[in-house]
Amino acid sequence: MKKHNFCAGPSMLPREVIEETAKGVLDFNGSGLSILEISHRSKDFQAVLDEATTLFKELLGVPDGYSVLFLGGGASMEFCLAPMNFLNKKAAYLNTGVWAKKAIKEAKLFGEVVEVASSADATYNYIPKGYSVPTDVDYFHYTSNNTIYGTQIRETPDSAVPLICDMSSDIFSHPVDVSKYICLYGGAQKNLAPAGVAFAVVRNDALGRVGRVIPTMLNYQTHVDGGSMFNTPPVLPIYSAMLTLRWLKANGGIPEMARRAKQRADMLYAEIDRNKLFRATVPDKADRSYMNICFVMSDEYKDLESEFLTFATGHGMVGIKGHRSVGGFRASCYNAMPMESVQALIDCMKEFENLH
Repeated sequence: MKKHNFCAGPSMLPREVIEETAKGVLDFNGSGLSILEISHRSKDFQAVLDEATTLFKELLGVPDGYSVLFLGGGASMEFCLAPMNFLNKKAAYLNTGVWAKKAIKEAKLFGEVVEVASSADATYNYIPKGYSVPTDVDYFHYTSNNTIYGTQIRETPDSAVPLICDMSSDIFSHPVDVSKYICLYGGAQKNLAPAGVAFAVVRNDALGRVGRVIPTMLNYQTHVDGGSMFNTPPVLPIYSAMLTLRWLKANGGIPEMARRAKQRADMLYAEIDRNKLFRATVPDKADRSYMNICFVMSDEYKDLESEFLTFATGHGMVGIKGHRSVGGFRASCYNAMPMESVQALIDCMKEFENLH
């Protein structure tokens, strides 16, 4: 039986990336050595890092004056690195879910935090509107895609202050005007690479402006100066990231990824809205994520939830159980997700409807 991987993260990667990574683990570039055992200071790995950095900048449209960093610690480390490096006195944050709350908690260690708006009152099932960002803050931080609750901000917010964004789960899935940001960051295990590496895109002239002393490893400038090689980098995930970026470029780049993301989401949301057994957890269609499509059983069919999960799993659907804080189901459709898997889930939902 074919498996359809809807896991929220670590998530599926393009099959060819997995196969090429596996080859590199056995024999990297015909060297007779594994990518796991070559020196990170070797010319061969430097070429990998250089290509990954160049492709990242090209595909995302990173302007001059910015550095792309590959770091350890995941996005959770970036929750503190961003304010440590950029929060001098006060920052504004938008609270749209668990990861935004964690970022806010870390930022409070370094200065005053203004929470401009929150959707906690409705279990984060919408994106707040009509809020204002103070003009006397060092930056405005938001989370572009909320994996647990299935909401997404695809358009860069209008802001009179510099922006920082956690783009862990929707990087390379829609266009971004990088020039409006002083920092973009995220874990790579959704759209870019296996778990183990995080990315940060930092504006160079925004660094060095805080009054605090920053520990060497936590200072973005350290990694800008060291070209992501101040210490031993996560070699294997960076290699897979390079291969994924090659795949992205060969498959039409961000414009094509954005088209596919909308197509997948439109297909699945249409079935959720049509099928009387299910309902979407995010009522406003404008707020619905293209990456993490969350839905539950309709109230009158709530007792069928466990039965549908068993039914779907038996039909090859993997990882569709919703997060414990929301319940129901979550179909994560990152860049590598083929249309045939989305159609398979739709067919599964229709078949279950016919049974009931």
